[in-house]
Amino acid sequence: MTGLWWREAVTYEIYLRSYADGTGDGLGDLPGARSRLEYPRDLGVDAVWLTPFYPSPDHDAGYDVLDHRAVDSRFGTLADVHGLLAEAHALGLRVVVDLVLNHVSAGHPWFRAARAAGPGSAERHRFHVRPGRGPAGERPPTNWPSIFGGPAWSPFGDGEWYLHLFDAQQPDLRHDHPEVAADAEATLRFWLDRGVDGVRFDAAGSLVKDAEYPDLPAGWRSGDPAPYSDRDGVHAIYRRWARVLARYPGDRLGVAETWGGPEVLGPYLRPDELGQAFAMDPLFWPLDAATWRVGVDALLAATLRHGRLPTWVHGSHDVRRAASRWGAGGSRAVLLLMLALPGSVYLYAGDELGLPEVELPDDAIRDPVFRRSGGADRGRDGARVPLPWTDGPPPYGFAPPRVEPWLPQPDGWGGYAVDRQAADPASTLALTRAALRLRTAEWRGRPAELCWLAGSDGGGHGPDGVLAFRRGPDGPVCLANLGDRPVPWRRYGDRVLLASAPLSDGWLPPRCTAWLR
Repeated sequence: MTGLWWREAVTYEIYLRSYADGTGDGLGDLPGARSRLEYPRDLGVDAVWLTPFYPSPDHDAGYDVLDHRAVDSRFGTLADVHGLLAEAHALGLRVVVDLVLNHVSAGHPWFRAARAAGPGSAERHRFHVRPGRGPAGERPPTNWPSIFGGPAWSPFGDGEWYLHLFDAQQPDLRHDHPEVAADAEATLRFWLDRGVDGVRFDAAGSLVKDAEYPDLPAGWRSGDPAPYSDRDGVHAIYRRWARVLARYPGDRLGVAETWGGPEVLGPYLRPDELGQAFAMDPLFWPLDAATWRVGVDALLAATLRHGRLPTWVHGSHDVRRAASRWGAGGSRAVLLLMLALPGSVYLYAGDELGLPEVELPDDAIRDPVFRRSGGADRGRDGARVPLPWTDGPPPYGFAPPRVEPWLPQPDGWGGYAVDRQAADPASTLALTRAALRLRTAEWRGRPAELCWLAGSDGGGHGPDGVLAFRRGPDGPVCLANLGDRPVPWRRYGDRVLLASAPLSDGWLPPRCTAWLR
């Protein structure tokens, strides 16, 4: 178990359309990603995760898929996938791809056939289809909400409605249908046959719904248990897919995109299921020592009981930028904290540069969340603005000069550019590179159990707002000051290996983490 490459891996999420434009059309693509693979290698990560590159009408940035076993011509070709895999492997990087199996595009041949076939047809049995309520079926079958806003049901116009937990252009599949199950497994095998090292299962908990389709109870709130998420039956699917993964050489990884606490993600990590399940809750934890102490202990307990380790997520394309969620200093502090904890870590491209959330004008926003919420939720595009590679004028090295990126980059974006930060030893990029090098030497392979030191969460006799732990008797100390006042660090160590902010006179400033000997 301890030899599995992914057990303590750091994986770098490449949001493909915003990473690097290799063809000059303003959209990031596979040739662009391949041309920039030395960057994550030099950053010090173990693997890259590529977001979808499949044919799609793009109602949800490629997560509305027309063909799961093909490449959208805007992103390249299947040969480009093979070339990227070969180059990544030559550089010592593993490659994880996104599999979007909960739903398809409304333009998928199956759904076009379902729409045309009419009520009660076999074609509709591949989807969650129910008669509407009311004399003419004019009301949705249940009160389920879409994750993107509005109802989760849309009408066919003939008295029947179809379920879409996301956008109306993304109808949910029924994985208890034999054709759906066979097609999903064929997709998994297709990409494993191409040589990918792992797959991320998008919307992992949504594949099974309660067959009775009950209404949500009065007072239900987002995050409460729901009849369409993390049902017991979903684990039979992952056990089946885990057997497929196990038949391939090289310790192929299955990682579940889970949203929820330890009680949600734990079951996905049973020995006959998946290797990783995202711990998303920490993305929303405030810089509060008590919250982190309790949360870390709970996640460790939930994963260790299955012989697994937590999968910490520092950022992703689905949430606000880390520097805007925790503040610039807080984001750096959390990065060092996560890298010292047992388990694997996912970094989102651009967070190693300290990129902030971009406030886009209304007419530039593409995310369907913005439209479905009537503008109340501005969506996720503010975290998806293309990366700045070079200082100077737009598009900052993301695309050829004078090419307009698919999302507008703000003025001054070059101040965060890779080339500028690479020359600055105090930059967030320099910190990330140093942290990843030191993590390999100082933290990787150490015992998973934490030894909390006095002062963690204000317990013992240390200052409030502090988390301090060691992994193993001879290991370094991770000291995180999540409070509002400086704290003395010398009681925890004699020497600073690395700190997320400058230290002076023996004091660790607020919202700062240090690794100590």
